[in-house]
Amino acid sequence: MTRTWAIAKRTFIELIRDKRTLAMMLLAPVLILTLVNYIFSVNTTTNVKIGTVQVEQALTQPLDKTKHVSTKSYESDSAAKKALKDQKIDAVLTQKDSKHFNVLYANTEASKTSLTRAALNSALIQNKIGTLSQVATQAVMQNSSEAAALKQQTKLSESYSYGDKNTNFFASIMPIFIAFFVFMFVFLISGISLLKERTSGTLSRLLATPVRRSEIIYGYMLSYGILAVVMTAVIVFYSIFVLNIQVVGSIWSLFAINIVLAMVALALGLLISTLAASEFQMIQFIPLVIVPQIIFSGMIPLDGMATWAQVIGDILPLKYAATAMQGVILHGDTFVRILPQLGILLIFLVVLLAANIRGLRRYRKV
Repeated sequence: MTRTWAIAKRTFIELIRDKRTLAMMLLAPVLILTLVNYIFSVNTTTNVKIGTVQVEQALTQPLDKTKHVSTKSYESDSAAKKALKDQKIDAVLTQKDSKHFNVLYANTEASKTSLTRAALNSALIQNKIGTLSQVATQAVMQNSSEAAALKQQTKLSESYSYGDKNTNFFASIMPIFIAFFVFMFVFLISGISLLKERTSGTLSRLLATPVRRSEIIYGYMLSYGILAVVMTAVIVFYSIFVLNIQVVGSIWSLFAINIVLAMVALALGLLISTLAASEFQMIQFIPLVIVPQIIFSGMIPLDGMATWAQVIGDILPLKYAATAMQGVILHGDTFVRILPQLGILLIFLVVLLAANIRGLRRYRKV
């Protein structure tokens, strides 16, 4: 019992002296729980905007009176579809004649599609009741055959810009999950692998040679980068060809986004490994590096959040990768349209590479 107490006392004293471990154990869970609580308590009311093309006012008025629904009139079907592609509206409603309507859903968010469908059905019912009431009154007054109009049915034809009627919420966040898994696995593999080389003495022997610090970092980036490219290809192509994720845009644009993201994750993993003294400390960084990435990646809309929450999202690389991924997969964005997000990811990469080169100064000054 005395020996057990002695071992426990020594271990406890070492733990108390390790300020970083104490901070990770006590502060990190509190911070993450606070962020999660805030994210899921933010008001995320669904609002939809419907573009209309030559639709009679008798139908648009009930739509505008529906809570969280608004309409915008367009002169042509092509103009409305362009607005749909640019994510300015959530559906396009066109009128063929007095009894036939077509609706094209963006269908990138299942909740918006459901709200749009419910609003349209309600408005069509109100419009039909009003029309039939007028026809019935005229038929009684004129005693004519117009009463046959009471049997006419209003028809609404539905089509989808993305997916089909069975597309669910998971389809809209799948692009974020693809980017997240690429980021997480590359980060873990690169960070732990380099840390293992350092603790085993391989890095120390390498630093004893005339090789420059920048050459060491570029060498690691190249070697692990090849593995990251293979891993990225597996994740992307498995999601598309096995899980049958529909991609409206170019698969190669999707691949380019994930390659750049993998390089950012690789550089970040190398940087964190230079700060950690052991595998245990490397694991301690995971909650602070990985969890905020997924929280502020756009899985939950950031528009309705406080400014400070949006600022956190703006300094995390996964947000830009997820935005570009959603643009390509859900909206068919071209390579030119995702260049701003790719440019920001490249800035992250350059900054992290510079930080890695500087970080090695703690092991060798030149």
